[in-house]
Amino acid sequence: MNTLKQGDAVPNFSSKDEQGNIISLSDYKGKKLVVFFYPKANTPGCTTEACNLRDNYEILQSEGYELLGVSADSEKKQANFKKKYEFPFPLLADEDKRVINAFGVWGLKKFMGREYDGIHRKTFLIDENGIVIRVIDKVKTKDHAAQILE
Repeated sequence: MNTLKQGDAVPNFSSKDEQGNIISLSDYKGKKLVVFFYPKANTPGCTTEACNLRDNYEILQSEGYELLGVSADSEKKQANFKKKYEFPFPLLADEDKRVINAFGVWGLKKFMGREYDGIHRKTFLIDENGIVIRVIDKVKTKDHAAQILE
């Protein structure tokens, strides 16, 4: 797993969001962007994390951040997740894992003694020029917005 690090340029990516719209990195040129990767829509940790970002969305926006959530869920699952919790930001349905692989967040995971491949919960803060300014490896799902703002 070759994860993007602070100082790396983010490769231009495109993927469909929950509505089937194509979203690209270039759409955010000149803006600060938070890209948060989560393993699976509608699971407890992912729901807690995304709801924390939703509840602090205005504060994040006042600091100049746009938000983009990414998982390998289908458009339909992402649409249901977004609608159920009223998220004000797009959720990418990265089923082919192009964005996930571009950021290097797919890899071996361990859970309850089992090993499997999956998405690592990580968040990338990207500046106006598409450069990673910070990577949050240990995401606190209940307090994620505060981590981003620190």
